[in-house]
Amino acid sequence: MRKALITGVTGQDGSYLAELLISKGYEVHGVVRRASTTNTTRLAHIYNHPLFKTHYGDLGTLANLSRIMAEVMPDEVYNLAAQSHVRISFDVPEYTADITGVGVLRMLEAVRKACPNARFYQAGSSEMYGRVQETPQRETTPFYPRSPYGCAKVYGHWITKNFRESFGMFACNGVLFNHESPRRGDNFVTRKITRAAARIASGRQDTLYLGNLEAKRDWGYAKEYAEAMWAMLQHDTPDDYVIATGETHSVRELLDVAFGHLNLTWEKHVRIDDKLFRPTEVDLLVGDPSKAKKVLGWEPKTTFEELVKLMVDHDELKELDAGR
Repeated sequence: MRKALITGVTGQDGSYLAELLISKGYEVHGVVRRASTTNTTRLAHIYNHPLFKTHYGDLGTLANLSRIMAEVMPDEVYNLAAQSHVRISFDVPEYTADITGVGVLRMLEAVRKACPNARFYQAGSSEMYGRVQETPQRETTPFYPRSPYGCAKVYGHWITKNFRESFGMFACNGVLFNHESPRRGDNFVTRKITRAAARIASGRQDTLYLGNLEAKRDWGYAKEYAEAMWAMLQHDTPDDYVIATGETHSVRELLDVAFGHLNLTWEKHVRIDDKLFRPTEVDLLVGDPSKAKKVLGWEPKTTFEELVKLMVDHDELKELDAGR
C-alpha cells in the first residue's frame, strides 16, 4: 500500500486530494495545525476512514516536519500548506514569507533526510507571474510577482527546482492557476460572490462589497486540479507544469453568471470598497496547459459557467438548510 503525506490537508485542495488518493487505495496522512476551533470541516466525510490519519504540525519548524516524515515514511509528499490569501499577504508579509516560502525549504529538507526516495509535489501559483511578461503564461514565462504571497511562491518554486537538480530528488512544481469549488474559503472573491448571491436571494443579505471588478483570472475546478497534482508524481521524470483552463474571465463576468443564475441583478447589490484593492494589482492571468495535456494527459473538463453555477447551487442549498 502506497503512503501519501499532505500538508494543507484541511484546505480546499487538500480535501479533494485526500479523497482522490483514498479512492486509489493510498494510506493518506494529513498534517493539521493545532487550533482552538475545529478546522477539519472539509474532511468530515473521510475523517474516520481507516485509510486516513492526521498528525499535528505546521511548516514553521524543521524538527517537527522531520519527526512526522520519519514516522510516516511516505512514498509521495504533497506540500499544499501556505498562507494563501494574496491580499492578506500584504498585512502579514513576514509570516507569509516564512510559511509560504521558507516552509517549502523545511519540507524539502525533511524529505531529503528522512525519505529521500519519496516523490515531492510543490503547490505553485499563477500569482508568481504577476505583471505578466507574455500571454498566455506557460512554464517558460518569466516570473514577476506583485505581492508578498507571489514572491514567497517564487522562492518555493525555485528551491524545489534546486533540490531536484542538486540532490536528484523527484520534485515537481505545479503552477496552478485559480481553482475554485464549493469548498473555497469564504474570503476568496469567487466564494464571496456565490455565497452573497445565495444569501441575497434568500433575503439574508443585501449588499456585497468588492474591489477590482476588472481583474481577469483563469478559473478552473479544484477537484480536477487535484488529479493533475497526482498525475505529476506518477510520471517517469520530475518536471514543472502549468495547470489551467486556457481561458480568462473578469470578476464582472463572474458576477453576471452567479447572480444571473438566481435571476438577480448584481448592480443593485454590489458596492466598491477601496480597502479591497491590492497595493499592486494583477490585471490579467491566463495559463497555457498544453504541456500538461501532452505529457500527463490532463485537461480541464468543467467550464467557467458550470463551475460558478455549481458553487451557487451549493451555497443556495446551504442557505435553504439554514432557513429551516
